[in-house]
Amino acid sequence: MHRSISSQQKISHFDRRTFIGGSDAPTVMGDDAVALLRLWQEKRGEVEPEDLSGNLVVQLGTATQHLNRAWYERQTGLAVTHVQRRVFHPVHKWMAATLDGRVHQTGDVFESKFALPWNFSEDAAADKHMAQLQHNMWVVAARAAVLSIITGGGRWVEIRIHADPLYQHLLLTAEKKFWRCVQNGEAPQLFGIEPPRPRLAAIRVVDMSGSNAWAELGTLYRQTRGAALEHERAKTELKALVPEDAKEASGHGLRAKRSKAGAISFEVVDVA
Repeated sequence: MHRSISSQQKISHFDRRTFIGGSDAPTVMGDDAVALLRLWQEKRGEVEPEDLSGNLVVQLGTATQHLNRAWYERQTGLAVTHVQRRVFHPVHKWMAATLDGRVHQTGDVFESKFALPWNFSEDAAADKHMAQLQHNMWVVAARAAVLSIITGGGRWVEIRIHADPLYQHLLLTAEKKFWRCVQNGEAPQLFGIEPPRPRLAAIRVVDMSGSNAWAELGTLYRQTRGAALEHERAKTELKALVPEDAKEASGHGLRAKRSKAGAISFEVVDVA
């Protein structure tokens, strides 16, 4: 069934073509070549943005934004302002952030999300939304962001994430390259950037002596620690042996490959 697009939607879509927003950052930093190409086509006006009106999870996120914000304020005693305010980077005018809000007392970027309850974890949530959060923090020069998540299981989670200069440098590099492709018409390639894993604030001390799995794996860790140290030493020295201009090096049952970002990985191969 053909779905018509209102003039207001067309204006909104055209407006989003003029900048890279926080919701675009995960695609630019991701490893989905098809999604990256489609985003490039959208920014160039060659295709219409994907219609998400039939995506129930996306619509639940939209429908629960007000509840999410109100619940955060109730639980923390803090106020969220600048709701749905669009801000452009003062230097890179092609970078913008449409904020769910900012925490008035701290200046933190506020981001509300809805998540399905099965297999939910705070680490996975931080990974999933890290590019968007770091993008938005960079645009408004915020030191931290708050991820406020309501799950379908009736659980509320607050995750506070600090601005990461290294991550933001890699993000800016990828977004500059992507925007250059939008301007010159050259189809983008995956940028192969391996961002650092985000770190959550550690606030608890946990006794794991009652965990059988911890006991089993702890014993295995102690038994294999020496071999692991030797493995890491060998890997470090092998990386140093790979010539700087080599894309691939192999021999004696081992192959080293260099990614576009310069990272070297190893794989064991069969020796004829």
